[in-house]
Amino acid sequence: DAVFGEGYAGETITAGQPVYIDSTDSSKLKRADANASAAAGAAVGIAVHGASNNQPLKYIRSGSLNPGATAAVGTIYVVSGTVGGIAPHGDLVTGWFTCTLGIGTTTSNIAVRVHAGGAAVP
Repeated sequence: DAVFGEGYAGETITAGQPVYIDSTDSSKLKRADANASAAAGAAVGIAVHGASNNQPLKYIRSGSLNPGATAAVGTIYVVSGTVGGIAPHGDLVTGWFTCTLGIGTTTSNIAVRVHAGGAAVP
């Protein structure tokens, strides 16, 4: 069964973007970014719908998700260095803070299980 979380967007967020909780801004949800320790290290899930600033937002923490793009079976997906992006784990580069989002199970699904490691790639 899928596990979801809810909160309020702290900026415009699109369905399929990984999000983190910004403790410095009333715990609002913002787009995760592997270039920033707070944004990647605290990622909590992937938005399941779009929201504008201060609107309610639901995100998936674990379970099956169609990311809205083609997934590669067996590929591990992580928070990208592009704000709000998802990248295959092979794209990790020096300095990115690692946060695993899930594994591609079909060409249209990712088995989401967020693990925010909080460590930068050396």
